[in-house]
Amino acid sequence: MRRNRFVTLLLAVLALIGAAVLVPSGTASAAGPCDNAPNWTAGSWYQAGAVVRYTDGKYYIAEHDNPGYDPLISTWYWDPYACQGGGNPGTGKFPVTEAQFQQMFPGRNPFYTYNGLIAALAAYPGFAGTGSDQVKRQEAAAFLANVDHETGGLVHIVEQNTANYPHYCDRNQPYGCPAGQAAYYGRGPLQLSWNFNYKAAGDALGINLLNNPSLVQTDAAVSWKTALWYWNTQRGPGTMTPHDAMVNSRGFGQTIRSINGAVECDGRNPAQVQSRVNSYQRFAQVLGVAPGGNLYC
Repeated sequence: MRRNRFVTLLLAVLALIGAAVLVPSGTASAAGPCDNAPNWTAGSWYQAGAVVRYTDGKYYIAEHDNPGYDPLISTWYWDPYACQGGGNPGTGKFPVTEAQFQQMFPGRNPFYTYNGLIAALAAYPGFAGTGSDQVKRQEAAAFLANVDHETGGLVHIVEQNTANYPHYCDRNQPYGCPAGQAAYYGRGPLQLSWNFNYKAAGDALGINLLNNPSLVQTDAAVSWKTALWYWNTQRGPGTMTPHDAMVNSRGFGQTIRSINGAVECDGRNPAQVQSRVNSYQRFAQVLGVAPGGNLYC
């Protein structure tokens, strides 16, 4: 009888130890996209943002919804996806979760999907994937804060002042405005405008946006990509790209200057600048990171 009680007690202790090993308190980390990625299957339906493991053992992310097209053949629908490290899909993990994205944009337009953003990140792996974890979160917060300001909280897909539409055609460009005089108005998260910007963004992304500017307001991944194109490659009226401003500790104020500094900076429109700064501080708090200095321009 004594032995039976000892065995029972021992089994109970072992069961508790096993449970603790399986579910360690406070140390479990959420599985990443590659941990749960299914094997790619021809003919299966994949939504934008879905990550799959291809037959060669490599991972791919769906840039657009598709009925199981081959990732190696249909490169417009799929992008390579690297799984190791921190940062965005170029290196593994975007520092903004879907829950945090929803918290930042509770009233967003359904067009602006989190999956669309995730699918677009592969085009610019350095974005929110460069530097320390703090810098990555600061850059993500800075980008989304400017997006928040430009779109009224990810509500507006297109520029609201229709009177401006005909003004965005620079006919001095050799390619002109093939989509029409009033076709290059502001669209997307950073309100891409002007025919020369549509041409340059399209060339960089491998998409004919000069002749098909409406893709920026109908395809979520393309829309997000144009914003990332500007953020990572364009100086605008500033002296550096917004990406460089954040990863080189030049401050949020320099991102404002590169996006709309000619209209807002140097005391021209302090209320608009303050609106951007307020969004940045709020989003930095959501991501649990200090906003840093040099917030104004």
